[in-house]
Amino acid sequence: MAVNSATSFILSSILALLIFSGMQMYKPLIVKSPIMIIFGGYLGSVMFMFFVTAVGNLEATLFGKNFQLKLPEIVLSMGVSLVAAGMVHRICFTTCLIFSLITIYYMNKLSQKTYSTTVPAAAPVKSRRHK
Repeated sequence: MAVNSATSFILSSILALLIFSGMQMYKPLIVKSPIMIIFGGYLGSVMFMFFVTAVGNLEATLFGKNFQLKLPEIVLSMGVSLVAAGMVHRICFTTCLIFSLITIYYMNKLSQKTYSTTVPAAAPVKSRRHK
């Protein structure tokens, strides 16, 4: 079920906030084992995904449906999620970066598949000069 941009902004903001607060509350549990530290980085990348979604939907609500996210918004979202993961553990920062780059790659791929339009190939131009 699809929701409009304003509702999606609210939902993704709440989910990003819940993940951030959960990472802070369960910080002692996350840093206990190496696999949990990697899981903490994964949670940071999920928070990144929700934060990017929130920023994109806020811009779509304010500036119209055809407005697209640009690199500064992605970098800001990445910075916020990396700082949040770094507050848990140093390795969470690194794994969050890796998982977030993978996440943004697949988000871009999905967006291109969903919203791109195919441009017809240009017809070859015949020159008037003969060689």
